[in-house]
Amino acid sequence: MLDKLKLVEERFLEMEERSSQPDFYADPATATKLLREKNRLEPIVTAYRAYTKALQENADLRQMLDGALDAEMRELCQEEFTANKKMLETLEKELTLLLLPRDPNDDKNVIVEIRGGVGGEESALFAHSLFRMYSMYADKHGYKIQLLNYNETELGGVKEADFMVIGDGAYSRLKFESGVHRVQRVPETESGGRVHTSTATVAVLPEMEEAEVNIRPEDVEMQVFRSSGAGGQHINKTSSAVRLIHKPTGIVVACQEERSQVQNRERCMQMLASKLYEIEQSRIDSEVTTQRRSQVGTGMRNERIRTYNFPQGRVTDHRIGLTLYKIDPIMDGDLDEIIDALVTFDQAEKLRMENQA
Repeated sequence: MLDKLKLVEERFLEMEERSSQPDFYADPATATKLLREKNRLEPIVTAYRAYTKALQENADLRQMLDGALDAEMRELCQEEFTANKKMLETLEKELTLLLLPRDPNDDKNVIVEIRGGVGGEESALFAHSLFRMYSMYADKHGYKIQLLNYNETELGGVKEADFMVIGDGAYSRLKFESGVHRVQRVPETESGGRVHTSTATVAVLPEMEEAEVNIRPEDVEMQVFRSSGAGGQHINKTSSAVRLIHKPTGIVVACQEERSQVQNRERCMQMLASKLYEIEQSRIDSEVTTQRRSQVGTGMRNERIRTYNFPQGRVTDHRIGLTLYKIDPIMDGDLDEIIDALVTFDQAEKLRMENQA
């Protein structure tokens, strides 16, 4: 492990040297990529340096304990040696986690798609609640929300909401949200006070550039239409909204939130690239099904991952058996306790598989 950490430190020093050059920002795209790598390596290097320092202190204290010391000095040295040993164990665990294989998409922005599922209008209202929840979560973390496609119902529900969450590490925080979200509550339209169960599906995709995925122009059919709001009322009179159909797969993406047709098409191509990337990753992942079953969910849209029970005020994540009785804060975007637990579980599973390899 120490040899690997030494190489990481050398790479970090190289990044520091390059970022201090006067022409470093001449190519903004390259500079951004290198700074992200530098920021990713920094916590590893910091922990590594603390670990090597603790190793040296451990050796010095051991040498002192092997020497001739009076009783009082020996007791002090022994206390320091014990504390230092605990610190080494803590740092070693931290470094082991930091060196786990990283998802190459963790630093990327994400495209989130929310669709109403089973339950008619109530499912659409729940989809709106999820959109609000993720929007508030993004705001709490300094992420930016950019709408791509948003179709609402007459009662304020959401038929479909596609949006980007923009910010460093957005995918690393939201990637476990893909799947079926179930709600149990009394709908506003229910006069008898009965609890209904409805669902909405969430898909979280890393933002992919068109250049990162091979998309042949002849495979894409483009359609234009007018942007519309609830009830089909047009919010502009020009056909600026864009729908792309990928003929080989049948994937359909649409964007109507940008001002021009060109901008909407560009966003559609990003969405299409992300979906095609997801399909390819699913194909690769299916080859290691046994391993995927041991991880935090599969990210498949038909997998029920979480239940929001309003009468009992609880939220349960079924993948890790976590139940929290704080539904109101969670629906207001306080998702960190759930997300942190999912990240920790995922790290533990990766450690287990590393040890089995």
